[in-house]
Amino acid sequence: MYVPKHFAEPSAEAIVDSVAAHEFALLVTSDVAGIEATHLPLHFEPGHGPQGRLIGHLARANPQARVLDGRNVMAVFSGPHGYVSPRWYADAPAVPTWNYVAVHFYGTARTIEDSVRLHEILLSLTRRYETDGSWSMEKLPPQYLVGMLRGIVGVEIDVTRIDAKFKLSQNRSAEDRRRVVAALRADGRAGDIALAEAMQRFAEQD
Repeated sequence: MYVPKHFAEPSAEAIVDSVAAHEFALLVTSDVAGIEATHLPLHFEPGHGPQGRLIGHLARANPQARVLDGRNVMAVFSGPHGYVSPRWYADAPAVPTWNYVAVHFYGTARTIEDSVRLHEILLSLTRRYETDGSWSMEKLPPQYLVGMLRGIVGVEIDVTRIDAKFKLSQNRSAEDRRRVVAALRADGRAGDIALAEAMQRFAEQD
């Protein structure tokens, strides 16, 4: 990923926070047969290994599941993003652009078929989102759960490199950044508000 110096994010904490808030990833592999990609949730565990680990699962019937083990992969996480109009700038002339947050993880994938480890992965992922206690995997009929586990393959990715790009108008003046944040908030769409909040957090760190 092309990352100009002023859009690079040096803070490991900011990268971890962004990925935790946007865990739906694009898992990409390439070989002589071509390029495969799967959209799936991946959870980042920064404390495992030098660069951390990603864990998730995909359908056993997915062709990509058959070629993952031992393969170099890329997982793409997209954060808030949105159009930025030159009308919002104080400085002119200017052109439109697109602000966004993107994090690319590179590493080696390992597939998991052991039912115990698969169960652990599913518990970890569901507990992150089922927070009110009204549903849990433990309440599922055992035979039903066994059948569901047979239909998936777990994946762990030992991360070897992370590229992060936080393109949030850092190349513009403080006044231009303030005006962009205000315009995004005024638009009122959820995605634009999330982008404005990301820009605001970044400005507060300067």
